[in-house]
Amino acid sequence: QGRLVESGGGSVPPGGSLRLSCVFSGLPWKTFFLSWFRQLPHNERELVSTIKIPDGTTNYAHNVKGRFTISRDGAGNTVYLQMNSLKVEDTGLYLCHARPPLIEGETWGQGTQVTVSS
Repeated sequence: QGRLVESGGGSVPPGGSLRLSCVFSGLPWKTFFLSWFRQLPHNERELVSTIKIPDGTTNYAHNVKGRFTISRDGAGNTVYLQMNSLKVEDTGLYLCHARPPLIEGETWGQGTQVTVSS
């Protein structure tokens, strides 16, 4: 059900910044939630942030609020996650996820690795 492609990961020291991108295409829904998840050891996935397309409502996990910003490129098909003041515990595989409200269906991207270490 469509495709999500992430990019922008890398290795930075604590306090650094990265901007992740998620390009979406072919999604069959007019309204959907596009989220960034962080995959932790043992394949546990933690929700980081969500933006509702197209109205732009956003939400953040408590441990990234004030440091991360999710946004969309106007009416385009790219969602960004600007990550500032990165901490070691932000390390992980960041995955893009899309799902519609109220009905079944979801799509995952392959992920982009973020490593924060000194």
